[in-house]
Amino acid sequence: MRIPILVTALATIVAGLSACQTMTPEERRAADEQRCLSYGFRRGTDGFATCLQRIDLDRRAESRAQSAEMMNNMAWDLNGPYIYRDRWRRYH
Repeated sequence: MRIPILVTALATIVAGLSACQTMTPEERRAADEQRCLSYGFRRGTDGFATCLQRIDLDRRAESRAQSAEMMNNMAWDLNGPYIYRDRWRRYH
């Protein structure tokens, strides 16, 4: 009874760890190129370059948004937000 549960738990952990692998820059570029090719763009065209640029800009914007959210959460965890104008300052 305990062995199947243990095997299932172990398989779940291994599957979770394998999903956390990061892509190398070369793998990411290849995936981006495949994505643009799947949209119908051809290599060497302006449309293909624009597609790659937009994917990169989208990735950077997502990274900035995640960073801003993390910083916002950290600010709330440190006794709430602080706005440095005297009439809006929150004292604890």
